[in-house]
Amino acid sequence: MQTRNSSWRGFDWITIFIYLALVFMGWLNIYAAVYSDAHSSILDFTQRYGMQLIWIVFALILALFVLLIDRRVYFVFAYLFYALAIVLLIVALLFGKVVNGAHSWLQIGSAGIQPAEFAKFATALAIAKLTNVYNFKILQPKSLLQIGFILFLPAIIILLQNDTGSAMVYAALILVLYREGLPNWIMLYFVLIVILFILVIIFSNATVLIFVFGLTMLLFAIFGNRLKEMLIYTLASTIIGIVLYYSIRYTGYSLSTTYIVLIAITIGIPVALIYAFFRRIRLIYYLSLFLIMNTAFTLSVDYIYHNVLATHQQKRINDLLGIEDDTQGWGYNVNQSKIAIGSGGFFGKGYLQGTQTKYNFVPEQSTDFIFCTVGEEWGFIGSLVVISLFLILLLRLIMIAERQREAFSRIYGYGVVSIIFFHVFVNIGMTIGLFPVIGIPLPFFSYGGSSLWAFTILLFIFIKLDSSRLG
Repeated sequence: MQTRNSSWRGFDWITIFIYLALVFMGWLNIYAAVYSDAHSSILDFTQRYGMQLIWIVFALILALFVLLIDRRVYFVFAYLFYALAIVLLIVALLFGKVVNGAHSWLQIGSAGIQPAEFAKFATALAIAKLTNVYNFKILQPKSLLQIGFILFLPAIIILLQNDTGSAMVYAALILVLYREGLPNWIMLYFVLIVILFILVIIFSNATVLIFVFGLTMLLFAIFGNRLKEMLIYTLASTIIGIVLYYSIRYTGYSLSTTYIVLIAITIGIPVALIYAFFRRIRLIYYLSLFLIMNTAFTLSVDYIYHNVLATHQQKRINDLLGIEDDTQGWGYNVNQSKIAIGSGGFFGKGYLQGTQTKYNFVPEQSTDFIFCTVGEEWGFIGSLVVISLFLILLLRLIMIAERQREAFSRIYGYGVVSIIFFHVFVNIGMTIGLFPVIGIPLPFFSYGGSSLWAFTILLFIFIKLDSSRLG
C-alpha cells in the first residue's frame, strides 16, 4: 500500500511544472493585453488580470482537490460526471445567459460559468470507461453507436447554444479511437470529409458530385481491378446525364445541373447493386454506400452553410479560403492579429510595449487572441518558447499515457492530449490566419475562469491516474 509520501512522489512533476509555467505566462500576457496607465497594478482586482489571479488561485485549489481524491472515483462515477455535464448543458441552453451570441453561460452571483468547458473532461472520462469494458471491440456496430452517442450528444447541445467552436472540439476525440484500434481508412475518410467541405464552399454542388462519382469509380478500378467495368459504368452514367440535360432543355423545363447529376447517380446506383447481386461483387455494395454517403454529405454541407451558419461564420470561412477579402469587416480580427504578431519581429517590442495591444487594435486580445500579445511583445523567440512548452506538454502526456497499466487511464490520457492539441492547434492557427475564427481559448493562457478550471481538472485527473499506476 502506498504511503502518503510515496503518493506525492508518484506525481509527474515535470507536467505540473509545465502547467504552472503556462498559467504564469498566461497571466503575465493577460496583464499586458489589458494594461493601462490608469490601472498599472498587476494586483488590481477590478481588471481582468486581477480576476484571472483569483481564477488561478481557485484553479490550484481545484488541482490539489483532484489529486487528493481516490483515483477510483473517476472510474466509478465517470458516467455520473457525464450525465451531470449534459444536464448543465441543457440548463444553460434553456435558462443560460447569452454572451457573444452563445446561449451557453450560467450566471452564479456576479460570475459566469460555461458548462461546455467542463463537459470536455466528463466526455473524455465517459469514453475511457466505455472503451475500457472487457473484450470491447471498437468496430462493432453497437460499439460505434455507443461512442457516437457519447461524443455527439454534448456536441449537438452546444451547437444549439450557438457555440460552434466548443462543439468542434469533440471531433478531436476521434484521435483517441484511432489509438485504440480505429482503422486507418476511417482517418483517411475523415480527411476526405474535410476536403469535400472545402470543395462544396468553393465550387458548385454539381462539380463536387461529379468529383465524388469520379473518386468512387477510381476506387472501384483500383481495389476491384475492374477497369473495363468501371469505364462502361462511367460512360453509361455520363450518357444518362447528357440525355437528361438536353431532354430537359428541349422541353423548356428549368432544372439545375446539380439535380441532373443527382438523378444520373440515383439511376445508376440500383443498376450497380443489381449487377453486384448477380455477379457477387461485394465491393460494389461498399462503394455504393460510399457514393450515397458522400452525396448526402455534399448536399447537407451546402444546406448547412447557406441556411444554418450565421453570416459572420460564412464570411470568416470565405475569408480564410480566399473567396472574400474583407480586412475592415469580417476579416478585421485576423488581419489585425497578423499585423500584431508580424510587428513583433524576431525579439519582440518588449513587455508592455506592444502598440497593437496597448491601443486595442486586436479585439478579444485577452481571450481568443491572447497569442497576439505573445507575438507582438515577445516576438518570434517568445512565440517559439510558448509553442515549444505546449509541444513538450503534449509529448509528455503521450509518454505518460503509453506507460499506463490500465486501459482506462491510457484512453483518458489520449483524450486529454486530443482536447489540448485541438485547442492549441486551432487557437494559434486562427490568430495567424490558418483557420477561421471559431472562438476557442488557448489552454491555461486565455482569460476566463471556466476555461482555466476545466483544463486544470482535465489535466490533473490524468496526473492523479498516472500517480496510481505504481500502487
